[in-house]
Amino acid sequence: MKASCYETWNQALQEHKIEKVQFYRCRARYPRLHGKNAIRGYHGFGGDIDMAKLTTSDGAAGWGQLSTDIREAKEAARLLTGRPLTELFRSETGILDERLQAFDIPLHDLAGKILNIPVCRMIDPACALSAPVYDGAIYMNDIIPEDAPFGPDRVIQESIDDVRLGHTILKVKIGRSHQWMEHDAGLARDIEIIRGIHEALPGTAIMVDANDGYTLEDCFAFLEGIGDTELFWFEEPFREEEEKNRALKTWLQKERPMTLLADGESMTDIPLLRDLAQKKLLDVWQPDVCGYGFTKWRTLMKEIRENGWLASPHAWGTVTKTHYCAHLAAAYPHHIPCVEAVPGTIEGVAFNGYQLENGVMQIPDRPGFGMDLIWAPEI
Repeated sequence: MKASCYETWNQALQEHKIEKVQFYRCRARYPRLHGKNAIRGYHGFGGDIDMAKLTTSDGAAGWGQLSTDIREAKEAARLLTGRPLTELFRSETGILDERLQAFDIPLHDLAGKILNIPVCRMIDPACALSAPVYDGAIYMNDIIPEDAPFGPDRVIQESIDDVRLGHTILKVKIGRSHQWMEHDAGLARDIEIIRGIHEALPGTAIMVDANDGYTLEDCFAFLEGIGDTELFWFEEPFREEEEKNRALKTWLQKERPMTLLADGESMTDIPLLRDLAQKKLLDVWQPDVCGYGFTKWRTLMKEIRENGWLASPHAWGTVTKTHYCAHLAAAYPHHIPCVEAVPGTIEGVAFNGYQLENGVMQIPDRPGFGMDLIWAPEI
């Protein structure tokens, strides 16, 4: 069935040529201040996002976040115009030239708009329009501002607030001992906050993310310190490598067999991740959805499915990235258990029916990624 769908879809795409490429800069806004993680200071209230809009000679248009910097994208734009769309993109795989990676997301959106189907149904025509998500917005707001820190209750209250918004899984930043607090005090604070969230929200699943800020010994001390608090997964405990991954995974299999080990977001090394996964030393793959590439993720997901592995593309930064990941998760529900939800809005962008309900993101039955770029400054 898929093969015949793709043949029909590619015939439809063949009739279109890109005539115009426009670039825009949008402002993302979070609903609250996001402070520090283990390795980076204030994340603020959001930032600028560079987008591209592609318009065909027939007036069809698709848009999306760039997957490279704006200078590289502008240099690659000449490769887009005047060619049949199927020389740039195929519905069954994605972009056909790595030099087009900047436009990976806009080309997927454009193809979906032309074919009048959501991107997830371009990947799997039978998929449901929904994906489980987790809250990625629980930062170290207890240690800010420096002259009068809010304290642990702030992080616990923000966790409660996000559960009231519809989240059922929380990812909490840990690693205060890496640079922000004296080592033992920072580790104790990590433990205090995780236990506090568990006590305040006993029915809510918890993940932790150390952003490579822990040592192996810190991991053991933290896991012992949180007692009977269950963890869905432990993300980026340290820079991944076989010896330390093996030691931590061996401990988890003995003491916490249901806790998954997730990694691969930063300094993504696909051969290393593959080697760790093959040796059962990595459970969840996490390259970034834009930085690694949506097309590359489509290819990678076939390998992950064939091997029975799990994945969760990194999405932090913008709501749009959450929605891109949701389409991948909808197409591979048995291998992407949940994706990162970024709260907030993007000025000039309409989300058109993306709704969080009891830990699940509902995806609108609209063409492409189902979002509209209403207005943004052109650059």
